[in-house]
Amino acid sequence: MSVPPGGSTPADVPPPNELPVDVAVWPEHTSATTDDVPVLSRVGHDRGHLDRSLDDPARGRPVRVLVMDERRQVPVREGAAGPELLWDQRPGFPAGGIYLGHADDVAYAALRGERTLSIGGTPVDAWAGLREVGSDLGDRDAGLLAQATGIVEWHERNRFSPYTGAATVVEKAGWTQRDPTTGQEVFPRTDPAVIMLVHDGDRVLLGRQAVWPPGRFSILAGFVEPGESAEAAVAREVAEEVGVEVTDVRYVGSQPWPFPQSLMLGFTARAVSTELHVDHDEIEEARWFTREELRSGAGPAALPPPVSIARHIIDGWLAEGPQA
Repeated sequence: MSVPPGGSTPADVPPPNELPVDVAVWPEHTSATTDDVPVLSRVGHDRGHLDRSLDDPARGRPVRVLVMDERRQVPVREGAAGPELLWDQRPGFPAGGIYLGHADDVAYAALRGERTLSIGGTPVDAWAGLREVGSDLGDRDAGLLAQATGIVEWHERNRFSPYTGAATVVEKAGWTQRDPTTGQEVFPRTDPAVIMLVHDGDRVLLGRQAVWPPGRFSILAGFVEPGESAEAAVAREVAEEVGVEVTDVRYVGSQPWPFPQSLMLGFTARAVSTELHVDHDEIEEARWFTREELRSGAGPAALPPPVSIARHIIDGWLAEGPQA
């Protein structure tokens, strides 16, 4: 498949209330996380940044190509140890491909395409996206799928130059777009967002959005505004959403969240006040839960799935024990 021509879609300008967290799809698999880093932050390959400028970014190596359909789903097969991405083996870099990097002297690329029943003669067991299988993949496949999802989203949402409105030309193996009238380069965009666990020592503050299934709660989140530090965004978002003042804002870790193009910056924060004043334009409900309620299952009907940094932060807080 060739690189698509210029032109935008309705998703080029997302609605202002589009959140950097999953508000629609919650996988049924919601067991606790066990990794030292958030699931989608795992990387098992070299992204090959310098190779992107070459005529052949694969440097003559065979290329494993991941086909991604219009729903951002990819072919998956059931391996001996769990789900695995199903790669199409190519002798060279494909036209219209997006270079993802290399591992073990093999190059990897993403290519937008249509669903098929098999890939390279191997039957496809399922077509699935990052939300559904991300937490069950190995480090290499998880990192490659997160990368592929993010860069394909960028291409789909950004086809016109922000300088002149001209249809852009894709260059550098899919990692830049160029304005043909001015020569200006346009690079992939990432929107920083904060996601924070607010606690008062032995209780955690969780909220829910109206579009979520009943009983599902998560920690709070929001976008960082221009000219604002991440720590300031934590304090502002908590105050706006639930009317709680916080202190002791501490960074936990980060995770790419390419739905469509966010980088989630995880924090914990201690509540100074605990009385809630919920902004129902932001969230439907907010409640305090004790560690024991979350551990025993007496709290929310469901917590975020392990593919999310939200679950990683909650599980880390639960493991710490009471705080003075």
